[in-house]
Amino acid sequence: MSKYLVIVESPAKVKTIKKFLGSNYEVAASNGHVRDLPKSTMGIGPEDDFEPHYITIRGKGDVLANLRKEAKKADKVYLATDPDREGEAISWHLSKALKLEDKDINRISFNEITKNAVKESLKKPRKIDMNLVDAQQSRRILDRMVGYKISPLLWEKVKRGLSAGRVQSVALRIICDRENEINAFVPEEYWTLDASFTAKGIKKPVVAKFYGDDNGKINITGEKELNDILKKLNKAEFVISDIKKGERVRKAPLPFTTSTLQQEASKVLNFTTQKTMRTAQQLYEGVDIKGVGQIGIITYLRTDSTRVADEAVAAAHSYIVENYGEKYATAGAKKKETTQKIQDAHEAIRPTDITLTPSMVKDSLSRDEFRLYQLIWKRFVASQMASAVYETTQVKISGGKYIFTANSSKLSFEGFMSVYVESDEEKEENNAVLNSLTEGAVLSLNEFEHAQHFTQPPAHFTEASLVKALEELGIGRPSTYAPTITTILARRYIIKENKSLYVTELGEAVNDIMVKAFPSIVDVNFTANMEALLDKVEEGLIPWKTIVRNFYPDLDEAVNEAQKELETVKIADEVTDEICELCGRNMVIKYGPHGKFLACPGFPECKNTKTYLEKIGVKCPECGRELVVRKTKKGRRYYGCEGYPECEYMTWQKPKAE
Repeated sequence: MSKYLVIVESPAKVKTIKKFLGSNYEVAASNGHVRDLPKSTMGIGPEDDFEPHYITIRGKGDVLANLRKEAKKADKVYLATDPDREGEAISWHLSKALKLEDKDINRISFNEITKNAVKESLKKPRKIDMNLVDAQQSRRILDRMVGYKISPLLWEKVKRGLSAGRVQSVALRIICDRENEINAFVPEEYWTLDASFTAKGIKKPVVAKFYGDDNGKINITGEKELNDILKKLNKAEFVISDIKKGERVRKAPLPFTTSTLQQEASKVLNFTTQKTMRTAQQLYEGVDIKGVGQIGIITYLRTDSTRVADEAVAAAHSYIVENYGEKYATAGAKKKETTQKIQDAHEAIRPTDITLTPSMVKDSLSRDEFRLYQLIWKRFVASQMASAVYETTQVKISGGKYIFTANSSKLSFEGFMSVYVESDEEKEENNAVLNSLTEGAVLSLNEFEHAQHFTQPPAHFTEASLVKALEELGIGRPSTYAPTITTILARRYIIKENKSLYVTELGEAVNDIMVKAFPSIVDVNFTANMEALLDKVEEGLIPWKTIVRNFYPDLDEAVNEAQKELETVKIADEVTDEICELCGRNMVIKYGPHGKFLACPGFPECKNTKTYLEKIGVKCPECGRELVVRKTKKGRRYYGCEGYPECEYMTWQKPKAE
C-alpha cells in the first residue's frame, strides 16, 4: 500500500489534518521556517549578485532529520504550508532541505482546514510557485539590508540593542508625525446654539440645532457673534418652513479582512493586534468541537480580500432564509472597491461552516476564542444579509433670516442589524415628535441653550487606528501589521497607555536619525511603492533581483554618508550648568537605555550621575519655579514642576509661556 507524507507548518494542524486522512497518510510539522539567512552576517551582498546564503535555523536539525526519515519512507510528499507568500517560501525551503527532486514536489494549499478542503487539495497538487517565493525572498532581503546596515549606526548614536526596519521605521514615523501634529495644535473657539420650541397641540418640546441662514451654514466662532445672532432671534417669529420625509439605506458591512478584524477586535473586545492573530490562528488550525471533532472553524486569517467562495455564499443564503426569512437574504455578493492590489487567492475571513453557530461551539472554546469566533460569525452572516432601512424626517425652522434644523430617523427594516451592529455605529436620533409637525405651523420659543467649545487636537493612534492608517497608505501586508506594532513596542520606541500609543524619548531620537539620514526609507510613498513592486514580483512581472540591485547602492551610499555625519554629531556631549557636587566639573548630558541623564565628564575618576531635568522655559503656574520634562515609569513624557514633591503641578500637554 502506498505511503504518503503531508508536511504542514504547525503541530496544531497535524492533529486536525490527521483525522481527515487515512492510515496510509503520515502528517508532520516543520514548525515554521527551517532555513533562513545567518544571524552573524548579512548573508547577502553585491559581490555575488545578491544570491542569498541560507543556513538551517539553529534548533531545527532534529526536525529536519525526522522529516528526511519520513520522506524516505513515503512514495509521495505533499507540502501543505500556509496559502500565502510565506507559506510558499517555507515549502520551497523544505524542498531544498529535504533534497526533493522536482518530480517529487507536490505543493497543496487550502484556505480552510476542513475535511472537504484538505481532501480536495490532495486531488490537485501543483509545483511550487516561484513568483510567490521570490516575492517573499525580496521582502526578507530588503528588510535584512535595512536592519543590518542601519542598526549598527543606531547602536553607535543612541544605544546598543536598537534596530531599524523597513516597515517598523515608517510606522514609527507615522506615530511621531501625529505626536508633532498634536503638540503644534492650536485650539480654536466655537459655540453651539440649540433652541427648544413648543408646537400647538403637542406636549413634548421640539429641540433644534442652529444651522445658519439662507446662504448656508454659519459657524459661530465667538461670544460676540453669538450675542449678535441671539439679539436678532429674540425678536423673530419661528415657523416650520420645510419638512422632508425620506428613506436612508445602511448597507451591510463587508466580511472581515486581517486589517478590519484587528481593528474591530480592538474596539469591541479590547484585543491587541497580536492577541487577535494568535486567537484567530487557533480557530483556523483546529479546535475540538463536541459532536463534530477536531476542525478548523474559520478560513485563513491573513488576507486583504473580501471575496467569498460561491459555495459559502450559497450556504449563507440558505441559512439566512431558513432562520430569518427571504427578505433578509441579499440578492448578490458585495465587493470592496479598491485601487490597491489585492492578494485575491484568499477569501475574506469567515466561518468554515455557517451552521456552527457561536452558541453551538461556546462550550468547546476558551472565552477569547468564543468572543472572536462570535465576532467573525456575526460579521460574515451580516455581510450576506439585506441592508437596513431607516425612515428619516428633516425639519427646517425659520426665525427671521436664520434657520434651525431637527432630524429624526426610525429603523423601519433592520436587515443585517438583526445580527450585527458595528462598533462605530452612531446613535440614531429618534425624535418621534417631528412626525406630528406640519409645514407652515408657528412655534413658540421656550429657551435657547448655548455652549462654548474648543476644537480638539487629532487623537493619539491606537493599535486599531495605526493598522487602519498602514493599510490605507499601502504599507505592509496582512501578515506584517501585528509584528510591526509588537516590535516597536518591544524596543520601547513607543508605549501604550489606555489603548493610546505614545512616542518615548528613545523613539523620538531614533526617528530623528532615520528622517535626517535615511529620508527615503521612512518615506511613506517610497515604502508603499516598494510593496507595489513586491506585488509585481508575485505576478511574475519583475525579477526580484532587479529590485534588490536598485535598492542596495542607494542604501549603502546613505549609510556611508550618515556614518561620517553622525560621527561629527557625537564628538561632544552637551554641557549643562549643573555642577558635579563631587568634583566641581560642569555635568554633561548622556543617553542611556531610558533616555537622557546627567553624568560627570571626569568618568572614570568621578562616576557621579543624576537625573536630567530638561527645562522648557515656562514657569510653574502654581509656584513660579521652572517646569521640566519628566517621564512616567512606562516612559511617557509629561511636564511637571522642578520643585516636586513640594509642588505637584503636572500636565500632559506641553505648556506655553502665554
